[in-house]
Amino acid sequence: MGIFNAFAISASGLTAERLRMDVISNNIANVNTTRTVEGGPYSRQRVVFEPRGEKTGFLFPYVFDRTKQANQFQGVKVTGVIDDPTPPRLMYDPGHPDADKNGYVAMPNVNIVKEMVDMISATRAYEANVTSINSVKTMAAKALEIGKA
Repeated sequence: MGIFNAFAISASGLTAERLRMDVISNNIANVNTTRTVEGGPYSRQRVVFEPRGEKTGFLFPYVFDRTKQANQFQGVKVTGVIDDPTPPRLMYDPGHPDADKNGYVAMPNVNIVKEMVDMISATRAYEANVTSINSVKTMAAKALEIGKA
């Protein structure tokens, strides 16, 4: 794996985690949205990741075979943003304009605690990719210093 591959892999992780944080922020912003254009309450969204490249198998068989290892490490890509199939939660509020005949309002299936945990996870993954890029930069700089001596 070359130095530029390491940058590309970490950059793909940064892009994917940034989108994940944007989707989580959107979920939090719509925690009380009971009416959408599609009808009904807002539905929580999730980001789906997938490895980039042709080979996505277990690494061990490819550790010592450089021809097979070349396509193994290519980063991550977002394959889509999907709606969470969890049903909306019902809240009793007969005075709400969106209440049904029994007084229940269909609220979004967004759990603020789960969203915050997901946000912390995405932030830590983003930070790990930044650390990886900084480490590769440091190694490249040290490698260039070897040539000076």
